[in-house]
Amino acid sequence: MDKTERSSDSDLSAALARGDSMLAGIGPILGHLLSAPDHSLFSDEIVARVRGMLADLARQVLRIQAEATGKQSRESFADRHGEALAEHFQACKPLLSHCHALAVEWQLTDRLEADSGLDPVLSPLMQQLIADPDPAISSVAMAALAAQARCAQGQRRMELSLGELPGELLHELLLAWRNYCGEARGDSVDRAEAKLRHSFDESASRLALFERLLARTDGRIALSLEDAGAGLFFTALAIYSGQSREMAILSSHARQTVRLGLSLRAAGLEPRRIDEILLRLHPGAAPLAGLEQIDEDKARGMLLDAAHALGRRS
Repeated sequence: MDKTERSSDSDLSAALARGDSMLAGIGPILGHLLSAPDHSLFSDEIVARVRGMLADLARQVLRIQAEATGKQSRESFADRHGEALAEHFQACKPLLSHCHALAVEWQLTDRLEADSGLDPVLSPLMQQLIADPDPAISSVAMAALAAQARCAQGQRRMELSLGELPGELLHELLLAWRNYCGEARGDSVDRAEAKLRHSFDESASRLALFERLLARTDGRIALSLEDAGAGLFFTALAIYSGQSREMAILSSHARQTVRLGLSLRAAGLEPRRIDEILLRLHPGAAPLAGLEQIDEDKARGMLLDAAHALGRRS
């Protein structure tokens, strides 16, 4: 490696570290905003949407709990306890991060529809995959389309179905629920939890269907934002850059252009194509210098080092 390449690596690593310093503070700041008694001081759409999703998850759990305990009115039980349980869920960092990422994804989905007329449900790539002659692809694409339609409807209502959570997050949510119930938890709560776990089918969730769809095709075709739509794009970016989907989504922020550029490079995109995506998302941003000197392995290694450093700060 010559001096120029070392300098480029150092510059990009330093810029990535600066961006990650902001990411490390997202959880505590978001938790503070959600728990603020006067929400009018924080009218940001993202905060409101995260609050709505946590409240909806809490109410779903409480309805099942009410049913298991033989209560006549599930809705009144959910009304009485919903706010407190939703606040309790705010302390579950993985769940909070997931809801935040979904809110950011939907914000970009809305923006793409307003700016480019991109349908939030039926993107050009999804339409192409539904028409694929291979039934193994077209059938999964149809199921993914239906799941994306449910997601769009849920986001418009600021809701999130329990069935759309990744399996490990459902487990975290149920642990938080147990903690909320405390020593008062009886056999009925255990029965409700068992019912939730038994009925849960992660393979039918939107994110699982997206992953299955990309696995059956050349998944890198989804690394075109305006062809794939935000949902498929971020799923592919996470898979091919070796990051969590939450982190892939957060890289779309205006102050995370270095992370997004490195993520796209790690996923195999050429610098010219990366510049096009960055320009589309952030028209006023300066071009990302030095990216042409970073190969896929180097970009992936830089992201991995940054993830370890971010984990130590979080």
